[in-house]
Amino acid sequence: MKYYLIVGEASGDLHASHLMAALKQEDPRAEFRFFGGDLMAAVGGKPVKHYRELAYMGFIPVLLHLRTIFANMRLCKEDIVAWQPHVVILVDYPGFNLNIARFLRRHTHIPVYYYISPKIWAWKEYRIKNIKRDVDELFSILPFEVEFFEGKHRYPIHYVGNPTVDEVSAFRASYHETRDAFARAHGLGGQDIIALLPGSRRQEIKDNLPRMIRAASSFKEYQLVVAGAPGIEPEYYSQYTGGANVRLLFGCTYPLLSHAGAALVTSGTATLEAALFRVPQAVCYYMVMGKVVSLLKRCVLKVRYISLVNLIAGREVVRELVADQMTVRQVSDELRSLLYDSARRREMQAGYDEVIRRLGEPGAPARAARIMVPLLNKGLK
Repeated sequence: MKYYLIVGEASGDLHASHLMAALKQEDPRAEFRFFGGDLMAAVGGKPVKHYRELAYMGFIPVLLHLRTIFANMRLCKEDIVAWQPHVVILVDYPGFNLNIARFLRRHTHIPVYYYISPKIWAWKEYRIKNIKRDVDELFSILPFEVEFFEGKHRYPIHYVGNPTVDEVSAFRASYHETRDAFARAHGLGGQDIIALLPGSRRQEIKDNLPRMIRAASSFKEYQLVVAGAPGIEPEYYSQYTGGANVRLLFGCTYPLLSHAGAALVTSGTATLEAALFRVPQAVCYYMVMGKVVSLLKRCVLKVRYISLVNLIAGREVVRELVADQMTVRQVSDELRSLLYDSARRREMQAGYDEVIRRLGEPGAPARAARIMVPLLNKGLK
Protein backbone atom coordinates (compact mmCIF):
# COMPACT_ATOMS: atom_id res chain seq x y z
CA MET A 1 0.00 0.00 0.00
CA LYS A 2 0.94 3.66 -0.40
CA TYR A 3 1.46 5.74 2.74
CA TYR A 4 1.78 9.54 2.76
CA LEU A 5 3.20 10.98 6.00
CA ILE A 6 3.44 14.61 7.15
CA VAL A 7 5.66 15.84 10.00
CA GLY A 8 6.73 19.35 10.93
CA GLU A 9 9.71 19.04 13.29
CA ALA A 10 12.62 16.86 14.38
CA SER A 11 10.69 14.82 16.96
CA GLY A 12 8.06 14.00 14.33
CA ASP A 13 10.79 12.86 11.95
CA LEU A 14 12.10 10.49 14.62
CA HIS A 15 8.72 9.02 15.56
CA ALA A 16 7.53 8.78 11.96
CA SER A 17 10.71 6.96 10.90
CA HIS A 18 10.07 4.27 13.50
CA LEU A 19 6.44 4.00 12.43
CA MET A 20 7.52 3.61 8.79
CA ALA A 21 9.91 0.80 9.74
CA ALA A 22 7.09 -0.92 11.64
CA LEU A 23 4.70 -0.50 8.70
CA LYS A 24 7.26 -2.19 6.43
CA GLN A 25 7.26 -5.16 8.80
CA GLU A 26 3.49 -5.45 8.51
CA ASP A 27 3.31 -4.52 4.83
CA PRO A 28 6.49 -5.51 2.95
CA ARG A 29 5.20 -3.78 -0.21
CA ALA A 30 4.74 -0.45 1.56
CA GLU A 31 5.57 2.67 -0.44
CA PHE A 32 6.21 5.98 1.30
CA ARG A 33 6.02 9.60 0.25
CA PHE A 34 6.36 12.35 2.84
CA PHE A 35 6.91 15.81 4.17
CA GLY A 36 9.57 14.85 6.69
CA GLY A 37 13.23 14.63 7.52
CA ASP A 38 16.47 12.71 7.19
CA LEU A 39 15.48 9.84 9.50
CA MET A 40 12.39 9.14 7.42
CA ALA A 41 14.45 9.33 4.24
CA ALA A 42 16.81 6.71 5.69
CA VAL A 43 13.90 4.28 6.00
CA GLY A 44 13.00 4.78 2.35
CA GLY A 45 10.49 6.46 0.09
CA LYS A 46 10.22 9.84 -1.60
CA PRO A 47 10.78 13.03 0.42
CA VAL A 48 8.76 15.92 -0.98
CA LYS A 49 9.67 18.65 1.49
CA HIS A 50 12.00 18.78 4.51
CA TYR A 51 10.42 19.73 7.82
CA ARG A 52 13.00 22.52 8.21
CA GLU A 53 11.11 24.37 5.47
CA LEU A 54 7.87 24.10 7.46
CA ALA A 55 8.85 24.78 11.07
CA TYR A 56 7.98 28.38 11.83
CA MET A 57 7.24 28.82 15.53
CA GLY A 58 5.75 31.87 17.21
CA PHE A 59 3.37 34.61 16.09
CA ILE A 60 5.85 36.91 14.33
CA PRO A 61 7.77 34.21 12.37
CA VAL A 62 4.49 32.75 11.17
CA LEU A 63 3.28 36.15 9.99
CA LEU A 64 6.55 36.82 8.18
CA HIS A 65 6.39 33.50 6.36
CA LEU A 66 2.67 33.24 5.61
CA ARG A 67 3.25 33.12 1.86
CA THR A 68 5.68 30.22 2.25
CA ILE A 69 3.39 28.38 4.66
CA PHE A 70 0.42 28.65 2.29
CA ALA A 71 2.59 27.58 -0.65
CA ASN A 72 3.71 24.49 1.29
CA MET A 73 0.11 23.63 2.16
CA ARG A 74 -0.91 23.98 -1.47
CA LEU A 75 2.01 21.82 -2.61
CA CYS A 76 1.16 19.16 -0.03
CA LYS A 77 -2.51 19.00 -1.05
CA GLU A 78 -1.70 18.84 -4.76
CA ASP A 79 0.97 16.19 -4.22
CA ILE A 80 -1.35 13.96 -2.18
CA VAL A 81 -4.09 14.17 -4.79
CA ALA A 82 -1.64 13.41 -7.59
CA TRP A 83 -0.10 10.40 -5.81
CA GLN A 84 -3.40 8.98 -4.47
CA PRO A 85 -2.09 7.15 -1.38
CA HIS A 86 -4.15 4.57 0.47
CA VAL A 87 -3.82 6.66 3.64
CA VAL A 88 -2.40 9.96 4.86
CA ILE A 89 -0.73 9.70 8.27
CA LEU A 90 -0.39 12.99 10.14
CA VAL A 91 2.20 13.26 12.93
CA ASP A 92 1.55 15.98 15.54
CA TYR A 93 2.05 19.51 14.00
CA PRO A 94 -1.67 20.36 14.24
CA GLY A 95 -1.72 23.87 12.70
CA PHE A 96 -0.60 22.48 9.35
CA ASN A 97 -1.92 18.94 9.58
CA LEU A 98 -5.51 19.72 10.58
CA ASN A 99 -5.74 21.99 7.55
CA ILE A 100 -4.62 19.08 5.36
CA ALA A 101 -7.14 16.77 7.05
CA ARG A 102 -9.98 19.21 6.37
CA PHE A 103 -9.01 19.45 2.70
CA LEU A 104 -8.85 15.67 2.32
CA ARG A 105 -12.25 15.17 3.94
CA ARG A 106 -13.85 17.76 1.66
CA HIS A 107 -12.23 16.85 -1.63
CA THR A 108 -11.09 13.20 -1.55
CA HIS A 109 -11.96 9.78 -0.18
CA ILE A 110 -8.45 9.18 1.21
CA PRO A 111 -8.57 8.11 4.88
CA VAL A 112 -6.71 10.23 7.43
CA TYR A 113 -4.89 8.66 10.38
CA TYR A 114 -3.38 10.85 13.09
CA TYR A 115 -0.33 9.41 14.88
CA ILE A 116 0.61 11.40 18.01
CA SER A 117 -2.61 13.26 18.55
CA PRO A 118 -2.79 17.05 18.84
CA LYS A 119 -2.53 18.25 22.45
CA ILE A 120 -5.94 19.90 22.47
CA TRP A 121 -6.38 18.91 26.14
CA ALA A 122 -3.92 21.74 26.94
CA TRP A 123 -5.44 24.43 24.77
CA LYS A 124 -7.55 24.92 21.63
CA GLU A 125 -9.96 22.23 22.77
CA TYR A 126 -12.40 23.46 20.12
CA ARG A 127 -10.29 21.55 17.60
CA ILE A 128 -12.07 18.38 18.71
CA LYS A 129 -14.80 19.30 16.19
CA ASN A 130 -12.26 19.26 13.36
CA ILE A 131 -10.76 15.98 14.55
CA LYS A 132 -14.13 14.26 14.82
CA ARG A 133 -15.09 15.48 11.35
CA ASP A 134 -11.81 15.01 9.47
CA VAL A 135 -9.75 12.25 11.16
CA ASP A 136 -10.69 8.61 10.63
CA GLU A 137 -8.40 7.04 13.25
CA LEU A 138 -6.51 8.72 16.09
CA PHE A 139 -3.43 7.10 17.67
CA SER A 140 -2.44 8.39 21.09
CA ILE A 141 0.93 8.08 22.86
CA LEU A 142 -0.18 9.54 26.22
CA PRO A 143 -2.35 7.37 28.51
CA PHE A 144 -4.40 10.24 29.99
CA GLU A 145 -5.64 11.13 26.49
CA VAL A 146 -7.93 8.09 26.51
CA GLU A 147 -10.18 9.63 29.15
CA PHE A 148 -10.04 13.03 27.44
CA PHE A 149 -11.03 11.85 23.97
CA GLU A 150 -13.21 8.86 24.81
CA GLY A 151 -14.61 9.88 28.19
CA LYS A 152 -15.10 13.61 27.71
CA HIS A 153 -15.64 13.83 23.95
CA ARG A 154 -16.95 10.36 23.04
CA TYR A 155 -14.37 9.97 20.30
CA PRO A 156 -12.70 6.51 20.22
CA ILE A 157 -8.91 6.44 19.94
CA HIS A 158 -6.09 3.90 20.00
CA TYR A 159 -3.59 4.20 22.85
CA VAL A 160 -0.51 2.42 21.50
CA GLY A 161 2.12 3.25 24.13
CA ASN A 162 4.78 5.93 23.99
CA PRO A 163 7.59 5.84 21.40
CA THR A 164 9.98 7.58 23.80
CA VAL A 165 9.79 4.43 25.93
CA ASP A 166 10.95 2.46 22.87
CA GLU A 167 13.79 4.88 22.14
CA VAL A 168 15.11 4.98 25.70
CA SER A 169 14.72 1.21 26.18
CA ALA A 170 16.61 0.47 22.96
CA PHE A 171 19.38 2.85 23.96
CA ARG A 172 19.78 1.45 27.46
CA ALA A 173 19.90 -2.10 26.15
CA SER A 174 22.86 -1.29 23.90
CA TYR A 175 24.75 1.37 25.89
CA HIS A 176 27.47 0.12 28.21
CA GLU A 177 29.89 3.07 28.45
CA THR A 178 31.05 3.78 31.99
CA ARG A 179 30.84 7.21 33.49
CA ASP A 180 34.65 7.59 33.40
CA ALA A 181 34.80 6.51 29.75
CA PHE A 182 32.04 8.99 28.87
CA ALA A 183 33.94 11.77 30.64
CA ARG A 184 37.20 10.93 28.85
CA ALA A 185 35.48 10.73 25.46
CA HIS A 186 34.05 14.23 25.85
CA GLY A 187 36.80 16.00 27.75
CA LEU A 188 34.89 16.23 31.01
CA GLY A 189 36.31 16.32 34.50
CA GLY A 190 35.86 13.81 37.28
CA GLN A 191 33.02 15.59 39.12
CA ASP A 192 29.43 14.45 39.04
CA ILE A 193 27.28 16.03 36.33
CA ILE A 194 24.36 18.44 36.35
CA ALA A 195 22.72 18.19 32.92
CA LEU A 196 21.15 21.31 31.41
CA LEU A 197 18.51 20.77 28.73
CA PRO A 198 17.34 24.29 27.81
CA GLY A 199 15.05 23.39 24.92
CA SER A 200 15.34 22.88 21.18
CA ARG A 201 14.31 26.35 19.96
CA ARG A 202 16.44 29.47 19.95
CA GLN A 203 14.07 31.52 22.09
CA GLU A 204 13.89 28.76 24.70
CA ILE A 205 17.69 28.56 24.85
CA LYS A 206 18.00 32.35 25.11
CA ASP A 207 15.45 32.57 27.92
CA ASN A 208 16.40 29.49 29.94
CA LEU A 209 20.07 28.67 29.58
CA PRO A 210 21.63 31.75 31.27
CA ARG A 211 19.35 31.35 34.30
CA MET A 212 20.00 27.62 34.49
CA ILE A 213 23.74 28.24 34.47
CA ARG A 214 23.56 30.92 37.17
CA ALA A 215 21.42 28.66 39.37
CA ALA A 216 23.68 25.60 38.96
CA SER A 217 27.08 27.34 39.07
CA SER A 218 27.03 27.65 42.85
CA PHE A 219 27.38 23.86 43.18
CA LYS A 220 31.15 23.82 42.71
CA GLU A 221 31.50 20.07 43.26
CA TYR A 222 29.46 19.44 40.10
CA GLN A 223 30.26 20.11 36.45
CA LEU A 224 27.64 21.59 34.11
CA VAL A 225 26.98 19.95 30.76
CA VAL A 226 24.53 21.36 28.21
CA ALA A 227 22.72 19.07 25.77
CA GLY A 228 22.93 20.85 22.42
CA ALA A 229 19.86 20.72 20.19
CA PRO A 230 20.12 19.53 16.57
CA GLY A 231 20.18 22.37 14.08
CA ILE A 232 21.48 24.95 16.59
CA GLU A 233 25.10 25.94 16.01
CA PRO A 234 27.60 25.99 18.92
CA GLU A 235 28.14 29.74 18.45
CA TYR A 236 24.54 30.40 19.39
CA TYR A 237 25.08 28.75 22.78
CA SER A 238 28.37 30.52 23.46
CA GLN A 239 26.73 33.95 23.67
CA TYR A 240 24.66 32.71 26.62
CA THR A 241 27.19 30.58 28.45
CA GLY A 242 29.46 33.61 29.00
CA GLY A 243 32.59 32.81 30.95
CA ALA A 244 30.95 29.99 32.89
CA ASN A 245 32.68 26.63 33.12
CA VAL A 246 30.14 24.76 30.99
CA ARG A 247 30.60 21.99 28.47
CA LEU A 248 28.36 21.78 25.39
CA LEU A 249 27.73 18.35 23.87
CA PHE A 250 25.78 17.53 20.72
CA GLY A 251 24.24 14.24 19.71
CA CYS A 252 24.57 12.51 23.07
CA THR A 253 21.61 13.54 25.22
CA TYR A 254 20.87 9.95 26.21
CA PRO A 255 24.47 9.19 27.29
CA LEU A 256 24.44 12.48 29.23
CA LEU A 257 21.25 11.55 31.05
CA SER A 258 22.70 8.11 31.76
CA HIS A 259 25.45 9.72 33.82
CA ALA A 260 23.82 12.86 35.25
CA GLY A 261 23.20 13.30 38.96
CA ALA A 262 20.42 15.83 38.35
CA ALA A 263 18.97 17.84 35.48
CA LEU A 264 17.37 21.19 34.77
CA VAL A 265 14.97 20.64 31.89
CA THR A 266 12.81 22.91 29.76
CA SER A 267 9.39 21.34 29.36
CA GLY A 268 8.80 18.93 26.50
CA THR A 269 9.69 15.36 25.68
CA ALA A 270 12.99 15.90 27.53
CA THR A 271 11.13 15.85 30.87
CA LEU A 272 9.83 12.38 30.04
CA GLU A 273 13.27 11.25 28.87
CA ALA A 274 14.84 12.38 32.14
CA ALA A 275 12.19 10.44 34.04
CA LEU A 276 12.81 7.28 32.02
CA PHE A 277 16.52 7.60 32.87
CA ARG A 278 15.44 8.19 36.50
CA VAL A 279 17.35 11.48 36.73
CA PRO A 280 16.06 13.87 39.44
CA GLN A 281 14.92 17.01 37.62
CA ALA A 282 13.36 20.43 37.89
CA VAL A 283 11.30 21.77 35.00
CA CYS A 284 12.35 25.33 34.12
CA TYR A 285 10.56 27.56 31.63
CA TYR A 286 11.23 31.27 31.82
CA MET A 287 9.00 33.76 30.03
CA VAL A 288 9.22 37.50 29.62
CA MET A 289 6.54 39.33 31.64
CA GLY A 290 6.30 36.27 33.85
CA LYS A 291 3.52 37.52 36.14
CA VAL A 292 1.28 38.32 33.19
CA VAL A 293 2.06 34.96 31.59
CA SER A 294 1.29 33.14 34.85
CA LEU A 295 -2.12 34.83 34.95
CA LEU A 296 -2.79 33.97 31.30
CA LYS A 297 -1.65 30.39 31.90
CA ARG A 298 -4.33 29.97 34.58
CA CYS A 299 -6.96 31.47 32.25
CA VAL A 300 -6.00 29.83 28.93
CA LEU A 301 -4.46 26.43 29.68
CA LYS A 302 -6.88 23.63 30.50
CA VAL A 303 -4.38 21.58 32.52
CA ARG A 304 -2.69 22.00 35.89
CA TYR A 305 0.79 21.03 34.69
CA ILE A 306 3.04 21.63 31.68
CA SER A 307 5.45 18.69 32.04
CA LEU A 308 4.59 15.29 30.62
CA VAL A 309 5.80 13.63 33.82
CA ASN A 310 3.23 15.41 35.97
CA LEU A 311 0.48 15.14 33.36
CA ILE A 312 0.91 11.37 33.11
CA ALA A 313 1.12 10.94 36.90
CA GLY A 314 -1.84 13.25 37.46
CA ARG A 315 0.05 14.95 40.30
CA GLU A 316 3.23 16.90 40.94
CA VAL A 317 6.14 14.49 40.71
CA VAL A 318 8.66 17.09 39.51
CA ARG A 319 8.68 20.76 40.45
CA GLU A 320 7.61 23.12 37.67
CA LEU A 321 9.25 26.54 37.81
CA VAL A 322 7.41 28.41 35.07
CA ALA A 323 7.15 32.08 34.07
CA ASP A 324 7.55 34.28 37.17
CA GLN A 325 8.48 31.27 39.32
CA MET A 326 11.62 30.56 37.31
CA THR A 327 14.07 32.69 39.24
CA VAL A 328 17.72 31.86 39.84
CA ARG A 329 16.99 31.60 43.56
CA GLN A 330 14.08 29.17 43.20
CA VAL A 331 15.90 26.98 40.68
CA SER A 332 18.97 26.88 42.92
CA ASP A 333 16.88 25.93 45.96
CA GLU A 334 15.15 23.12 44.06
CA LEU A 335 18.44 21.86 42.64
CA ARG A 336 19.93 21.76 46.14
CA SER A 337 17.03 19.59 47.26
CA LEU A 338 17.50 17.24 44.30
CA LEU A 339 21.22 16.87 44.94
CA TYR A 340 21.34 16.55 48.72
CA ASP A 341 17.91 15.46 50.00
CA SER A 342 17.84 11.68 49.64
CA ALA A 343 14.19 11.48 50.73
CA ARG A 344 13.22 13.94 48.00
CA ARG A 345 15.08 11.87 45.41
CA ARG A 346 13.40 8.65 46.54
CA GLU A 347 9.99 10.31 46.41
CA MET A 348 10.60 11.58 42.87
CA GLN A 349 11.85 8.24 41.64
CA ALA A 350 8.80 6.51 43.10
CA GLY A 351 6.78 8.95 41.01
CA TYR A 352 8.86 8.01 37.98
CA ASP A 353 8.01 4.34 38.61
CA GLU A 354 4.32 5.25 38.53
CA VAL A 355 4.73 7.16 35.25
CA ILE A 356 6.61 4.26 33.66
CA ARG A 357 3.88 1.81 34.67
CA ARG A 358 1.21 4.04 33.15
CA LEU A 359 3.10 4.40 29.87
CA GLY A 360 3.29 0.64 29.41
CA GLU A 361 5.79 -1.58 27.64
CA PRO A 362 7.89 -0.64 24.59
CA GLY A 363 6.45 -1.33 21.14
CA ALA A 364 4.37 1.76 20.30
CA PRO A 365 5.23 1.96 16.56
CA ALA A 366 4.72 -1.78 16.11
CA ARG A 367 1.35 -1.67 17.89
CA ALA A 368 0.26 1.27 15.76
CA ALA A 369 1.30 -0.50 12.55
CA ARG A 370 -0.50 -3.70 13.59
CA ILE A 371 -3.71 -1.65 13.91
CA MET A 372 -3.25 0.50 10.81
CA VAL A 373 -2.52 -2.15 8.20
CA PRO A 374 -5.53 -4.41 8.93
CA LEU A 375 -7.82 -1.37 9.05
CA LEU A 376 -6.58 -0.28 5.64
CA ASN A 377 -6.85 -3.79 4.21
CA LYS A 378 -10.40 -4.02 5.50
CA GLY A 379 -11.24 -0.72 3.80
CA LEU A 380 -9.92 -1.99 0.48
CA LYS A 381 -12.24 -5.01 0.43
